[in-house]
Amino acid sequence: MAEKKVDLKKAGDEELVTLARAENTRAFDELVNRYQNKIYRLARRMTETEEDAEDVLQEAFVKAYKSLGGFKGKSRFSTWLYRITVNLALMKLRKRKLETVPIDQPIETGDGAVQREIEDSGMDPLEKMIAAESRAVLDAAVQDLPPGHRAVFVLRDVEKLSTEDTARVLGITVPAVKSRLHRTRLMLKEQLIRSAAARGIPLPVEVGPPKKRRKRRGKSETLIPEGASKARRVNLG
Repeated sequence: MAEKKVDLKKAGDEELVTLARAENTRAFDELVNRYQNKIYRLARRMTETEEDAEDVLQEAFVKAYKSLGGFKGKSRFSTWLYRITVNLALMKLRKRKLETVPIDQPIETGDGAVQREIEDSGMDPLEKMIAAESRAVLDAAVQDLPPGHRAVFVLRDVEKLSTEDTARVLGITVPAVKSRLHRTRLMLKEQLIRSAAARGIPLPVEVGPPKKRRKRRGKSETLIPEGASKARRVNLG
């Protein structure tokens, strides 16, 4: 009986995983082509250097290929692959022993230390700073985040995963994701304040009383613009 031909380009992830388990390497190659740019982007924002990101990219797909038998299909393949990538990236970051800044640490200014103020309404101060700062400064601030907080920020605010999927990737609860994301945004705010002060960049301020406007809730916007990723070749050998 002739083997049924499958259009790999149109096949879903689940079907490609099934074919890859049956030693159809072309099916796994299609999964690599489908996700390599996303995985590299995630790895690059999680790690310190391009070399580390390339290593994580290679290791993530190699580990995924060797672990297909253990993929139970309880979550999407992409979620499973993201979790592998984040874990590998966190391992690299732990080796570097990154220093962290406590969230309750006062902000040092020219007039002494001041306590951090938290605003939950109105225009997001972080968005104001993003408008004033360059992408390079923001990326540097993200790199200074503790690994676990960086992971939440990248998955939730950059890659736009849902809170539930972010929780699955990191193996934590949904409330933990929300709490960690809030703390991460405060950390970024602090880093951007310090960076702007060091560079002598004036931060934007609102002039005059705030305008009355209806309260509206919209979807959160990506905090870091996504750049184009180069296609990369993953070596599974």
